[in-house]
Formats: sequence, structure tokens, C-alpha cells
Amino acid sequence: MCQDPGKYPSWSRLDFAPRFLRRHKTAKLVHTVDHLVIGSGIAGLTFALRVAERGSVAILTKTTADETSTRWAQGGIASVTAPDDDFASHVRDTLEAGDGLCHQDAVELLVSEGPEAIRELVAWGVNFTRTGGKKGPFDLHREGGHNRARILHAGDITGAEIERALLEAAKAHPNIRIVEQRFALELITQHFLVERHDDRLTCHGAYALDRTTGRIETWLAPVTVLCTGGLGQVYQHTTNPVVATGDGIAMAWRAGARVANLEFVQFHPTSLYDPVRGPFLISEAVRGAGAVLVDSRGERFMEHEHPLKDLAPRDIVARAIDRRMKALGDACVFLDASVLGSHAKSKFPNIHARCLEAGFRLGVDPIPVTPSAHYLCGGIDTDLQARTSITGLYACGECAHTGIHGANRLASNSLLEAVVFSRRAADHALSKPRPRVDPRIVAKWNKKGTQEHREEVVIRHLHDTVRRIMWDFVGIVRTTDRLERASAHLRLIRDEVEAFYKATVITPSLLELRNAARTARLVVDCALKRRESRGLHSSLDFPRKAKEPVDTILRHRV
Repeated sequence: MCQDPGKYPSWSRLDFAPRFLRRHKTAKLVHTVDHLVIGSGIAGLTFALRVAERGSVAILTKTTADETSTRWAQGGIASVTAPDDDFASHVRDTLEAGDGLCHQDAVELLVSEGPEAIRELVAWGVNFTRTGGKKGPFDLHREGGHNRARILHAGDITGAEIERALLEAAKAHPNIRIVEQRFALELITQHFLVERHDDRLTCHGAYALDRTTGRIETWLAPVTVLCTGGLGQVYQHTTNPVVATGDGIAMAWRAGARVANLEFVQFHPTSLYDPVRGPFLISEAVRGAGAVLVDSRGERFMEHEHPLKDLAPRDIVARAIDRRMKALGDACVFLDASVLGSHAKSKFPNIHARCLEAGFRLGVDPIPVTPSAHYLCGGIDTDLQARTSITGLYACGECAHTGIHGANRLASNSLLEAVVFSRRAADHALSKPRPRVDPRIVAKWNKKGTQEHREEVVIRHLHDTVRRIMWDFVGIVRTTDRLERASAHLRLIRDEVEAFYKATVITPSLLELRNAARTARLVVDCALKRRESRGLHSSLDFPRKAKEPVDTILRHRV
């Protein structure tokens, strides 16, 4: 044991069982840096590049550095760059999409700092599509919820281009070390110290599993930043990559951080319906270019749903599709992009190629689409400097709740949010230097006594069960009965997973299951607390909006 339970009574309230590993003779298991970044997407790379001139940075990434949600982003990044656009319009569109729950100060900050964030991305080498050559103006798209064309893009692989440029810049920087195949296990707070450090709940770094060796490493830093992405893999159908299992949210919660508004999970309206190859996001930009939604009878139905029709905010479009599928007993609706004709391939080459793999020609054939879990609008609760409720711990990107998105994210605001708030986190961290913890008082992880035997089939079954529960009971439209059933089932799974975790050797699949089960339960807890329908949370039992909208805050005392 790393500490005396009598001396630290909070130990008995921990809902996990740490296991400390003895130092290996041939490998360095304790690392100390100035800034520890967990996650290698747009948020983590932006933070790293901003602070690297002033200190060392380690970026821990769960698999390979480019396997992030950023790489999968198609549509683009929203910002006021056109002469006929203005901040007030972008703010207004964001607030309207957020359905009364956005933090206006955060939205105004995002919009006003957006153009500078774009200039920084360009300086780091991001090649956005332009008109009239390399020096011409940006080619701007319009997406759902926007009243102006303000979406910068790089073809239809914007995220991949941003990821490429930022990774190249980070790899070229002498103060940045990208450490792949490192799965962060737990944040290091005073519960992992053998001596008292201070009287505040403080983060000193993280333990991480080296997936290539199975050893547990200790990464110490006065500043730790969670940039771990979303939680799409807690749902059966999702546009998210396989790494999106809510890891950062689960770690932060276990450490004692506040989380907020996790009930607002955005379902992207138009994911390619492909039972063989799985979902694939059909960018909202396709509808922005003129494509329309039709049902199996060929009827356009969004004309009756919202003044913006097929470009209405995503929550409205997703619910409309859901209702139409249920009314007709269909598994999908269709995206009619015939207006694009022969231009479909040149305008959306990546989407065109993926549709061809499924047997459909974009611009010619109706494309079968269905909503899929796509983006989390809540997350680890942060302030305007991206600080969490734990000293020394920041959160940026999709895993964070900044107040920008409210009850529903406006299309393409997410990449901008990641850049703006990562920049703010970096500037704050540099302005408020913190002392390092003495490595000698940090306990080492020990796996002695754990069972080597483990059943991967059990882990896979439990994770699939979590996904099915969330899809069936915590989907686009909810009821209190279904949420309570989900809560009860997930509580049993959580208990089974924790027992399994304490008894067996750690594996990545077990860690993902543990985090997914925990995060799924937090989504349900937030949904049960919101007794209204607003934005992405639609309840048949509480169909009206509350008069005074408030954030759903969960606090965990460890």
C-alpha cells in the first residue's frame, strides 16, 4: 500500500484499486517533463506547440499519433474570415444552435479569437482550400445552423490535413516528444503520494501502460492536459474512431474532477448506412452544397420541420430522420445529391470513394443514411482558461465542457474550440508556473499478485453490452423508464468490470471497457437529472423546456 488509510481517510472512498509496479532494471519507468499532454489530436498538438518554446513536452498517445478523432473530421472549421461575415452573426448562430444553454462569454471569446487561431494553423502548415490559387481567399462552405458560408476546409478531409500539419510541426520541434502506444491509466493526485504534498486536490501527472511491453510508466509534470477526445464507442453505431472510449472523462472523474452536460450527445444525422463496412460520416457540407434528405417514398420531409429545411441544426435533423424511419419502419433515409451531378467526385472525393465502396454513386444514386453517435457537447467541466476543478489539470477538445456548445453543437465549431481553448490553456499554464512534485514521494505501480488469466471474450461481450444498452435506452429520444433501466444494467456491469480489473493483468481492452462503462453511466446520470427536453436531450416524459436552463453538474468526492 502506498499510504496509511488512517492518515488519509479518503483512501477508503476510492472506487478503484491502484496496483504499483516495482522499478524494472532495464527500462526507465519514471519520466519528468514540464508539460504532459494526453492525446495527439488538434487540441493536444496545439497546446504542445504553444508551450514548447518554454519547456519540455511529452505527448502520450493511446495507439499511433495520427489515430485521433481530428483525423476523421471532414467538414471543416468555422471562423469569421469573409468580408461579408461578422462576429455577431457567428455568435448568434452558435447561441441559437445551443438552445439556450451556451455560455455567452465563452462563445464570444471563441468567435473573437477564431481568426487568430486560423492564422496560427496556417502558419503551422495547414493548407486550407482556396479559390484563385495559393494566395487566394478561402473557399468557404455553409453548413447546418450557419446563416453564412464560413466553414474553412481542405477538400473533404479537413481533419486529416490539420492532423498532418500539426504532427509534422510537433515532430520537428526539439522540445516535444511524442510517445506512442501509451494508454493513460490514472491521474496522479495526492492519493498516489506516500507523503502529503499540499492541501489541494492536485494533479502531478499520470500512470500509463506501455502497450508494447506491458509495463506501467510514471509520467510526472506540474501541468497535465487531457485531450482524449469523445465517447462515441459507448454507442453501438458511431462515426468515431475505435479509440474514442471516454478515457479522459473517466480518468478525470475517478480523480475527483467535475463533469457537466454529458447527456448532450450529438447524433450526426447523415452517417452512411452500410451494414457490411460500418458507418461513415457524410459531411454536412454535402447538404450545404444542395443535397436534400428524402424518405423511402422519395418525399422531402425536412421542409415541414424547420425554416432552414435540410440545413437545420443537427439535433432537429436527427430527430426528424428518427421519426421518419420509425413511422415507415425503415432502417434509413436517403440523401439525394443529384444536384451535384458530375461535380460530386471533384467536390467530395473522399466521400465519393467511400460511397462507391458501398455500391452507391454520389451525385447519381440516393445514398442511404442514418443518424450515428458523433460528438459529445459536455465533458470535464472547465473555465475560460481550460482549467478543471483539479489544480494543475487542464482539459481541451471534445473531452472538455467549455460552455461553447450548450445543448447542441453548431457544425464545425468543435475544431475551432479545440484550437482556441488549447491556446488559452497554454498561455495560462506558462503564466502560472507550478512547482514539481518530488518523484521520491510518488508511489510506483505494482501488479504483483494479479491473475494472469483473462478472458478477452468476456471483455468484448461486456463492451458490446454497454454499446447496445446505450443505443437502445439512451439514444436520440429518451424516456425515464429506459434511462433507469440503463442505469441499473450499467451499475451491474460497472461492478463486474471493477472486480475483473482488480483481479487480472491490465490490458488495453480491459482499460477501454472500464472507461466506457464508467462514462456511459455518467451520461445516464446526467440524462436522469435533466427533467426537460432541450437540444440533444429529448425526453418523452418531459417534452417541454425548463424556464431557467442550467448545466447538469456531477461532482465526485474521492
